[in-house]
Amino acid sequence: MTRGRIRASFGRQYEVEADGPGRVLCYPKGKRSHFACGDEVEFTRTGDDQGVIQRVVDRRNLLYRSDAWKEKLIAANVSQVVLVTATEPGFSDELLSRCICAAEDQDIAVLIVLNKIDLTARLDEARATLAPFRDIGYPVIELSAAAGGAAALAPHLDGHCSVLVGQSGMGKSTLINALIPEAATATREISETLDSGKHTTTYARLYDLPGGGEIIDSPGLQVFGLAHIAPAELIGCFREIAPLVGECRFRDCRHDLEPGCAVRAAAEGGDIPARRWTHYTLFRDEIDAQRRESQGW
Repeated sequence: MTRGRIRASFGRQYEVEADGPGRVLCYPKGKRSHFACGDEVEFTRTGDDQGVIQRVVDRRNLLYRSDAWKEKLIAANVSQVVLVTATEPGFSDELLSRCICAAEDQDIAVLIVLNKIDLTARLDEARATLAPFRDIGYPVIELSAAAGGAAALAPHLDGHCSVLVGQSGMGKSTLINALIPEAATATREISETLDSGKHTTTYARLYDLPGGGEIIDSPGLQVFGLAHIAPAELIGCFREIAPLVGECRFRDCRHDLEPGCAVRAAAEGGDIPARRWTHYTLFRDEIDAQRRESQGW
């Protein structure tokens, strides 16, 4: 049995960097494939450059999304999620809240990047959308990767294993190529290995950063389900709401229609950003509905 680390994941195929020299293209043992880029795994070799993954070892955390029926793994063993937004095209603050919830659930730090600030027509709008996140303590960095501004992000990546997450069109690829000039070469190489170019935007890959640290590039996304988060745990993923829970009159308060609800009172009084309160109630009801649909996880 050989131990290694998944450096790229694409469907049911994984590029594993073994403890010894070289990288091996591996497949999961059996039908179930529950591995992610960044996972430490044990595998058996079936050839010089092929193998079968037997199991995951030492997983510290897992960033993933889910609905009532399936899960989509994004990255494992990361210390920071870098959420990339842009002035153009527009981005969803709801999707941001969803990603943040998934990160908070796994105790992963969050950094928000506002890219394309050289496109100024919607810059004020983008800043206003991000203001509630900045106000509750999430750091926001502004830059323009296409205009040579990616270097501003580098100090915030040092010492971290970060995963880059964002909607399609936010400029993640431009950021990666600016931070890691050889990234485009790696993309071509993996496409040749798979004998197909269709994977070039649909797989996750881990890169070593020149200045220290690591970064995982992930495919662009438009949806982010949270069905894996228990309803009782969801409120803990909203850092501005969680401290109020103990102040409610009833211990099992759902923060809906119960009398003496400190959380709802704070929301109605403007102490919780309106959009964030909307997101919390939306996610809570969605998780409840999905759990009923899947007949109780």
